Amino acid sequence: MSRFSVPRRRQGIRRPLPRWWPLPVCALLGAAAGGAYGEVRTPEYSATSYVVVTPTVKSDPSVALGFAQAYGRVATEVAVIGDAQVWAGVSAGTLRRSVQTATSPDAPMIAITATSARAGDAAGIANAVARALILNGTHTQADTGVRVVQFSRAAKPLAPASPSAALTSLVGGCAGGLIGGLALLARPRRRTDADAGAGVAVPAPASAVPAPQEVG
Repeated sequence: MSRFSVPRRRQGIRRPLPRWWPLPVCALLGAAAGGAYGEVRTPEYSATSYVVVTPTVKSDPSVALGFAQAYGRVATEVAVIGDAQVWAGVSAGTLRRSVQTATSPDAPMIAITATSARAGDAAGIANAVARALILNGTHTQADTGVRVVQFSRAAKPLAPASPSAALTSLVGGCAGGLIGGLALLARPRRRTDADAGAGVAVPAPASAVPAPQEVG
C-alpha cells in the first residue's frame, strides 16, 4: 500500500454569488426602511373648507373671479391679521405652515386646506381661515363690490392623509430596486474563462527547416 494518498476533494465548496445579487438585497432593504418610516412617522390629517366670491347687485360678475384669485393668494395673511389664529387656537407660524389655498381659473371658488397631526385641529384651522376671509370680505364689500360667502365647511377627517406603512414600504422597495439596478450596471463585468481564453493568442505552427545536404 502506498504511503502517499491522494487528498480527498473538500465537500461544500462555496459557490460565487450571482451577478444580480445587489438587486433583491437593495429592494428588501428599501422595503424594510420604507415600512419602518411609515410606522414611526406621525400621521397627518387634512381638511378642506370652501368659500365663494359673489358679486353684489352693482358689480360686474367677472370681477368676482379676479377677487377670488386675489383672496386665494393672501388668505393666510388675512387670517393672521384677523382672529383666525385665536379661533383655531394655534400660533401665526403654525397657521401659515399648515394652510394651503387653491383657486380655479373658471369659478370664483377658494379651497382652503389645512393639515395637522390631529383631525379636529385640521378642520378647525380650515374653518377659521374661511371665517376670517368671510369677515374681511364683509368689511371691504363696499369698496370691492364683491362678498365672500361660505360654500362648504371642513369636516373632521376620519383617516389620515399621510401614506400608510404598506405604501411607504412599496415605495421604499421600488427605490431600493432602482438603486440595486444602477449599482449592477455600474459594477465592472466579471472576467470569465471564455473571455480569458479569447484574449490568448495561439502561436502559429513553426515552418519546417530543410535538412542540410552533405557535400561530396
